[in-house]
Parts: sequence; C-alpha cells; structure tokens
Amino acid sequence: MLSNTLNTNEVKNSAGTEVEFSRLSTSDRQTVFSQLNETPSLPHRLSIKHTESGTGMKQRRRSVVRFDKTVISGVDSITPITNSAYLVVDYPVGASASGAEMANTLAELVSFVASLGATTTILYDCTGNGAVALLQGGL
Repeated sequence: MLSNTLNTNEVKNSAGTEVEFSRLSTSDRQTVFSQLNETPSLPHRLSIKHTESGTGMKQRRRSVVRFDKTVISGVDSITPITNSAYLVVDYPVGASASGAEMANTLAELVSFVASLGATTTILYDCTGNGAVALLQGGL
C-alpha cells in the first residue's frame, strides 16, 4: 500500500522536480491523492483504481493510474482547463501463473514513453519517443 503522503520523489513533474501529494480518500478498490498546497479551484489529483471481471481462467483486472491537473488556460486568463494522463493495465490474472509477462509489457510501455532507447535514463521532460508521439499527435 502506498504511503498517505507521497513526498519523497515518488512523483516528479517535467522539470524533474518533486510534486507532493496527500491521500484524500480511499475505498475498497480506489484511492485519490491531492497535491499538497493546491489552489482549491485548481485541483491536481492522482487516482488509482482497480476493477476485476470474469472468473477462473477468464478473470481480468483493469488497473488505472491517472493524473488530472486543472490550470488556467494559456489562451486567456480566466478559463480553467483540465489536463489528464493515465496508464491502463489490462491484466489476465486468471490465466497468468506469475506477473512476469505483464511486468515486461508495462516496462516496454514505460521505456517507450520515458526514453529515447539508446540509454536507460528516464526523461522527465517528455522528450522520450512515446511521449513526443503522445504530445504532438505523431505516429
């Protein structure tokens, strides 16, 4: 289980600077964190949610880690806009003997988004191959 306060570099922004969060709510299969010292009218949230479906060999778990950040538009000085980014894992838990292949798949996604492939350096500035494709709408 995650700590109630994420304040030791668990979350960083595009400049590589720590962003601190505190647990806001928790239910059976979902938790929500809010950024510490956020402006109430401009919420910044981290949520984690799990749902399961099927039984036996057909059982699957869908897990989502999501960030939503509301800011004032860069076009005018009054319109709030919400930016969202989320990662979904669709895991066939009922037919998996271990999490090894799901871990490989997740590692491939993370490395594609956060690196250029030639190094193992994480690029927080969103210049990794996958991040550039997402931000610029490229293929």
